[in-house]
Amino acid sequence: MDQKILSLAAEKTADRLQKFLQTLKEDDLANLLQNQAVKGKAAGALLRAIFKGFPCSEEAGALRRLKIYSCCVQLLESGDLQKEVASEIIGLLMLEVHNFPGTLLVELANEFVDAIKEGNLTNGKSLELLPIIFTALATKKEDLAYGKGELNGEECKKKQLINTLCSGRWDHQYVIQLTSMFKDVPLTAEEMEIVVEKVLTMFSKLNLQEIPPLVYQLLVLSSKGSRKRVLEGIIAFFNKLDKQHSEEQSGDELLDFVTVPSGELRHVEGTIILHIVFAIKLDCELGRELLKLLKAGQQGDFSSNICPFSIALFLSITRIQRYEEQVFDLLKSLVIKSFKDLQLLQASKFLQNLVPHRCCVSTMILEVVKNSVHSWDHITQGLVELGFILMDSYGPKKILDGKTIEASSGLSRMPNQHACKLGANILLETFKIHEMIRQEILEQVLNRVVTRGSSPITHFIDLLSNIIMYSPLVLQSCSSKVTETFDYLSFLPLQTVQGLLKAVQPLLKVSLSIRDSLILVLRKAMFASQLDARKSAVAGFLLLLKNFKVLGSLSSSQCSQSIGISQVHVDVHSRYNSVANETFCLEIMDSLRRCLGQQADVRLMLYEGFYDVLRRNSQLANSIMQTLLSQLKQFYEPEPDMLPPLKLEACILTQGDQISLQEPLDCLLCCIQHCLAWYKSRVMPLQQEEEEEEEEGFYQDLDDMLESITSRMIKSELEDFELDKSSDFSQSTGIGIKNNICASLVMGVCEVLIEYNFSISNFSKNKFEEVLSLFMCYKELSDILNEKAGKGKTKMANKTNDSFLSMKFVSDLLTALFRDSTQSHEESLSVLRSSNEFMRYAVSVALQKVQQLKEMGHVSGPDGQNPEKVFQNLCDITRVLLWRYTSIPTSVEESGKKEKGKNISLLCLEGLQKIFSAVQQFYQPKIHQFLRALDATDEEEEADVSVTQRAAFQIRQFQRSLLNILSSQEEDFNSKEALLLVTVLSNLSKLLEPSSTQFVQMLSWTTKICKENSWEDASFCKGLMNLLFSLHVLCKSPVTLLRDLSQDIHGHIGDIDQDVEVEKTNHFAMVNLRTAAPTVCLLLLSQAEKVLEEVDWLITKLKGQVSQEIIPEEASSQATLPNHPIEKAIIIQLGTLLTFFHELVQTALPSGSCVDTLLKDLCKMYTILTALVRYYLQVCQHSRGIPKNMEKLVKLSGSHLTPLCYSFISYIQNKNIKSLKHTGEKKKEKTAAGPTAMARALRETKPIPNLIFAIEQYEKFLIHLSKRSKVNLMQHIKLSTSRDFKIKGNILDMVLQEDEDEDEEGTASEHEGQNKEPAKKKRKK
Repeated sequence: MDQKILSLAAEKTADRLQKFLQTLKEDDLANLLQNQAVKGKAAGALLRAIFKGFPCSEEAGALRRLKIYSCCVQLLESGDLQKEVASEIIGLLMLEVHNFPGTLLVELANEFVDAIKEGNLTNGKSLELLPIIFTALATKKEDLAYGKGELNGEECKKKQLINTLCSGRWDHQYVIQLTSMFKDVPLTAEEMEIVVEKVLTMFSKLNLQEIPPLVYQLLVLSSKGSRKRVLEGIIAFFNKLDKQHSEEQSGDELLDFVTVPSGELRHVEGTIILHIVFAIKLDCELGRELLKLLKAGQQGDFSSNICPFSIALFLSITRIQRYEEQVFDLLKSLVIKSFKDLQLLQASKFLQNLVPHRCCVSTMILEVVKNSVHSWDHITQGLVELGFILMDSYGPKKILDGKTIEASSGLSRMPNQHACKLGANILLETFKIHEMIRQEILEQVLNRVVTRGSSPITHFIDLLSNIIMYSPLVLQSCSSKVTETFDYLSFLPLQTVQGLLKAVQPLLKVSLSIRDSLILVLRKAMFASQLDARKSAVAGFLLLLKNFKVLGSLSSSQCSQSIGISQVHVDVHSRYNSVANETFCLEIMDSLRRCLGQQADVRLMLYEGFYDVLRRNSQLANSIMQTLLSQLKQFYEPEPDMLPPLKLEACILTQGDQISLQEPLDCLLCCIQHCLAWYKSRVMPLQQEEEEEEEEGFYQDLDDMLESITSRMIKSELEDFELDKSSDFSQSTGIGIKNNICASLVMGVCEVLIEYNFSISNFSKNKFEEVLSLFMCYKELSDILNEKAGKGKTKMANKTNDSFLSMKFVSDLLTALFRDSTQSHEESLSVLRSSNEFMRYAVSVALQKVQQLKEMGHVSGPDGQNPEKVFQNLCDITRVLLWRYTSIPTSVEESGKKEKGKNISLLCLEGLQKIFSAVQQFYQPKIHQFLRALDATDEEEEADVSVTQRAAFQIRQFQRSLLNILSSQEEDFNSKEALLLVTVLSNLSKLLEPSSTQFVQMLSWTTKICKENSWEDASFCKGLMNLLFSLHVLCKSPVTLLRDLSQDIHGHIGDIDQDVEVEKTNHFAMVNLRTAAPTVCLLLLSQAEKVLEEVDWLITKLKGQVSQEIIPEEASSQATLPNHPIEKAIIIQLGTLLTFFHELVQTALPSGSCVDTLLKDLCKMYTILTALVRYYLQVCQHSRGIPKNMEKLVKLSGSHLTPLCYSFISYIQNKNIKSLKHTGEKKKEKTAAGPTAMARALRETKPIPNLIFAIEQYEKFLIHLSKRSKVNLMQHIKLSTSRDFKIKGNILDMVLQEDEDEDEEGTASEHEGQNKEPAKKKRKK
């Protein structure tokens, strides 16, 4: 039969074939076809013949053809056919689809859809036909009569079929095939959305390994449209997966067998990122959509678009050149915005209540670094670049005097510092994980250290130090780069060299080649012509001496620069190395001895470094002490009766007219004194068993010399040093410079001897008398210098030198003077206690040390670089100062004898204020320990008392002191002390937990003080008000406070209309005529600015949310959004601020900063009102009305603010005209006064046009909103039309008439006044 069909088909006409086929039953034909296909015998030719015999022109033929078609589809699905036969049949079926009429095509498509929904497909081979059927459906336009109105029937049918297909269940094994199929179907945008949504919902039902090929097909499909949705869907899916994974990992470890293994998930994510990057290379539009997602993430809530997966994706597309710069810029601004938002949230309870805390971008980026260990090589380059971009952009910038203020991580709350720290963390973590990128990171860091000598690079040096600390052995492979950097040492600033050498120090222990190359470089630098290079050499050699231990040295448990565990003694033969180290160290000592013949600065470095070397390497004591002894002998007078005991002339170098310091003798003595004290306390007790005469020789000599210098310094008069009151101390003459140098040397020597004698005194009365005599010598010189400095106006003379007293000694001295109550010490200490000046000096040196710590992060003198020791000394000093201040108040001390100089109690308070601020800056993690050290009552017990409770205890002490001052008579009011107390209270209040009862008590106490006290002291008022606001914002928004205070200001200063009498409200007594303006007024305006900034931030956030939401779920959003708590809060804030400005614009404020700031803030107020109106314009697009309270806000602005703003502008202009007239009358002759007054008037009126423009913009957008919302918002707003500057004839005649009578200058000012007048009158209509 098959032969007959084939032979009939071969004829030219198909008539006989048709007749023959009609005689056959459908089933027979189907069986025949099936048998032939299975056998693989000419199935294609038979099928072709059958289709020829059933033309679609006849209805019956078309139906029979449909049956055959269905039969073939089942055959294909059965899987019984050979591959070639199946392909041939599919090809034929594809060709025949277009011949079917529309109705049958729909039927055929329905069969497919049903098969897919019911899961009847066995191998999915026939799915290749479905796109052809859909395409045919889409192209049929006129074949059917039953179109639905204007719409094309087939189009509707196709959409309906796709809808049905996507709403049904898909067998997960055909998801990829079905997705792939749709890329060949012409889809409308709506159909595309349906398909994409369906595929995205299938993600969660597939195995992890099946997702990458599906994503690939989806990306190919996205070239037809819905790119944004595809990207959002992929990102959202992996974000959810990541969250689940991290929750499971942080939960129970036993859950591991349930979840996806971490490695597998990361590998899948990596593959998908590569797929997306590849798709973006081919489709620019996809790249643009991805960038839009990143931009959208910066506004509003970015929780959906920004996650570790999307950040990894953004970093990957930086490999595509056209996106690189854009993506890095966007990521950079995303990071800084995230930190700024965090800062804003932390500072305001109002915002914390409205906005939930969200995950920080920095955490996400570090998560990406952690995930990149799973072969994400495509993002490592992006991570490295991002790290360096953040460090370069947000690192410390150069500030005044070339000093950079470094803050520890405890207080580096500034967004820039956080961003820079994040950059360093990214680089460090990437360095740890990715071996292949290490060389590049190290090179880039070292390049920046070398090339950026002029700008601060501490952040790069810290990073380098952390990298080396992580693993010095790993860096041996990069040693060539490090040694290359050493070649530039002599050209780098000293600070950089010190930081760099400190950072690479662990490498010197593991690599001899690096150490040797460094020594060569340092030896060359030692004889360089630049002073800085020689100082660098000294710094380098001292560092080497500190870190290469000689055998037998004491353990350095108290070292200031401890070495990390990873690098301790990598040397294997430690005994041999210690012996080798001795030779090596003695060589270096020889090199350093040569420095003693160089400039004072180089010697100074050496003296400052020797003490640290001695402590770290005690076996070098002999060498160091002998060096110092021989140096001192050059300037020491050996004759016991010779006065003075030191050759000061030899310390000064005269070269022509140039006079400079050659030998810093005071530093030499200071170094000797500290080294000797350490040697006697640490080394000698160990040597007492084995008495070595030669060892003891040098220390005995030094002791004798210091004793002799002490006794002879006390005997010496100032004339012996050729210094007295009549001496010349001016900086302009040679003798003056020389005398200044001598005076500072003598004072330095006195200080060193004071410390030496006190430390060896063992509380002997004679020694304390010597200490006091030395102090009197110091004081005499100090007084002379201060007196001369007062007469001459030299900057240099006013600059006090750093004290030579060590911080430990200051701490011991203060404790002895104020707290030592031991009976046996009483008599000797009374010698020092009898001198108020000496006690004042001791406290002022403590102040100087704390100030130094605040400015530089460390103090001078031994152990000044050791944070632990400095902290311990700070605790001791604070305890003493606190006791002294609280037990002897200032008023008690002042009631005694009046003396020149500051009151000791006041100095103590000043010291406490500086210490509290420094501890919060540098020792944030140790605050609990610090407060515990101050509390003398509990030594060991009550360790669980919280920081808040301890801080509250201290606060109560200072509150009592402040209340005592406030209760004193007006003439006794000590303004400086009151201000210091407020500053101390401000510092301590930062330690209170805002949710604690202690914080609430502090706030109510401060409020009470402000309400009940009315001291007319501007600075005290400002300090107290600042404290009030800083506390208030951590509890709730300060808008009501602002409103009350503005009413007080209005009451005290009066109204701009002099006929109006203002009722005095007196909420806060602290606001009075003296303090109201400018002090309180400016402070309120700055607080109002902060509130406006917060409101602006919230509006921006809402706008971002509106642009992202609503579209998919209009119905639900209509129900939930009108009562949005954020909207309500914004309107309440602006409403209250509006009443605040309503009061201030009616106040007769004095010209100057108050008026300027008020105008600028009003301008901001209107700009933010406009932003809110524009937000509601956006909301109204989505068929949502505006809330009633918004209508009230608009009404309030129209009635209470805008008209008053115009009155205020008129008031300012009139005031300026009067002042100009007054100036003109005062000085008719041409002098500078006229132009100055004119310039001031112009400056004060400059913000006025901006304000008017802001008001008009607000009104313009209100009109738009009224139209869109169908609510008449303009009914309470009178539009301003008075600023049309017409020339009025009658006024012009008047002016010309006056012109004849008055002189030129007078006329000019009058003309200006007349020209302004009509505008004012019209405005008041």
